[in-house]
Amino acid sequence: MSLDVPSNDTELVRNAQKGDRGAFEELVRRTSRLVHARVCLESGDPQRAEDFVQETYLRAWRSLRDVADGRGFRPWLLSIAQNVCIDAYRRDHRQRRSAPSRADSEALNLVPHPSRSPYEELARSELRDRVLAILRSLPDEYRMPLTLRYLGGADYETIRLQLGLTDGSLRGLLNRGLQLLRAELKRALGPQVAGGAP
Repeated sequence: MSLDVPSNDTELVRNAQKGDRGAFEELVRRTSRLVHARVCLESGDPQRAEDFVQETYLRAWRSLRDVADGRGFRPWLLSIAQNVCIDAYRRDHRQRRSAPSRADSEALNLVPHPSRSPYEELARSELRDRVLAILRSLPDEYRMPLTLRYLGGADYETIRLQLGLTDGSLRGLLNRGLQLLRAELKRALGPQVAGGAP
């Protein structure tokens, strides 16, 4: 790829389709926080998100020729990310239905004891799952900026570029989204939890 980096995804997609790995790497750089936030939101498992992101980009590279219009690259990429999460869910579901092997149960004995009690771990996990479920229930216009900011750790400029928003509209969406999230958390979990929302 030349030193003059294209300013839009369309040209990068076109170059990547011709085999320019540098163009694809630039697309990855521009969209990685968006994809990471989406898989965290879909899977509810930040620990597995990195694997899902890598799988998303691997699938995208393999089928990049399917993108007819570079302007549709980001929605196409997010649909791949969603499919990666669905496929992982299906694999996990199939594995749960099969009986655990003896090696699996022996491996559990090697897991170190956490610093929190099992009750605290369970309560924390359930709370995280409930908060993620509430976040997932928000309208997409609020869900994605909140996810990128508070789950993905993205700064305002990155989110603005990822979602194609002006600075003012992004700040408005984050503000209204936080208000909506806090109201839903308060309704579902009580006032003491909602007060500690991001």
